[in-house]
Amino acid sequence: MASFRRFVQTGRNVASVLLRREFHKTPSASAQVTVRDALNLAMDEEMERDERVFLLGEEVAQYDGAYKVSRGLWKKYGDNRIMDTPITEMGFAGIAVGAAMAGLRPICEFMTFNFSMQAIDQVINSAAKTYYMSAGLQPVPIVFRGPNGSSAGVAAQHSQCFAAWYGHCPGLKVVSPWNAEDARGLLKAAIRDDNPVVFLENELMYGVAFEMSEESQAKDFTIPIGKAKIERQGSHFTLVSHSRCVSFCLDAAAVLAKEGIECEVINLRTIRPLDVEAIEASVMKTNHLITVEGGWPQFGVGAEICARIMEGPAFNYLDAPAIRVTGVDIPMPYAKILEDNSVPQVKDIIFSVKKTLNV
Repeated sequence: MASFRRFVQTGRNVASVLLRREFHKTPSASAQVTVRDALNLAMDEEMERDERVFLLGEEVAQYDGAYKVSRGLWKKYGDNRIMDTPITEMGFAGIAVGAAMAGLRPICEFMTFNFSMQAIDQVINSAAKTYYMSAGLQPVPIVFRGPNGSSAGVAAQHSQCFAAWYGHCPGLKVVSPWNAEDARGLLKAAIRDDNPVVFLENELMYGVAFEMSEESQAKDFTIPIGKAKIERQGSHFTLVSHSRCVSFCLDAAAVLAKEGIECEVINLRTIRPLDVEAIEASVMKTNHLITVEGGWPQFGVGAEICARIMEGPAFNYLDAPAIRVTGVDIPMPYAKILEDNSVPQVKDIIFSVKKTLNV
């Protein structure tokens, strides 16, 4: 009987130790974070870090933002730093530019970049050119941010990609994040930058969760503006993209890998300045190039990349012409089946790769 009691007691002790080990085990360093939450946290941390940072735009305060990107910030920082504005993009963009010239660091949210056309004079003539026109005496540290490109079911006037529009203009930095790490690191870098930054988000990516490393969750984590990232290594083909289309490239690369075609996928992250060196290095390795973007083909981001490759040292390494996969050269239709066929799809990338390789 005594032996039985000792056996039971020993079992209880072992169970107790195992339970304690389970309870106190080291938590996973990585975390699943949506793009929306990554943007929200970046703004929160930068506002906490620097009292000159403030946010203004339509419904960003009490309503928590049209896409809930600014959720909770008004309750934390109040009316002086989270400001609802009237529906007048030219007006509040001008206020933001003036505030930047006066020493503040505004974040100006456009409910969609389609509406930034109402304020494009402020973005280009007031923000982008002032540092040059003042001989470097007047910086304009401002971030213009909001959803860019096509969404779903919003037709022609709400579906344009402005990467090439703003990427055309000297004096601006233009950023186009893909995942949560991009969104967090690049937005923090943009807010700290002394130049005007156009920060192009994507509405369809806001709710998508990505794994973020412990390093990328640190308060001081930033991503250098102007540096691309290789999201997948490959040796047969280079796929270059930005924003949501990076997902399409990775999906296409996964399908092609099953057929023995290894694609290298480059996430541009920044449109201006463009990381041409990263693209050239990849093309010199793979000898093939396809650019993928949601915008229109004429004078687009892909057109600029193809021209830079043609003019540079990587041109002699190409075994076939560089190809662009883009949105169709029409205003966005409303009907879903037409909309789906007006933007790049995974099948379009796969078809272009195989056509180029003659397989």
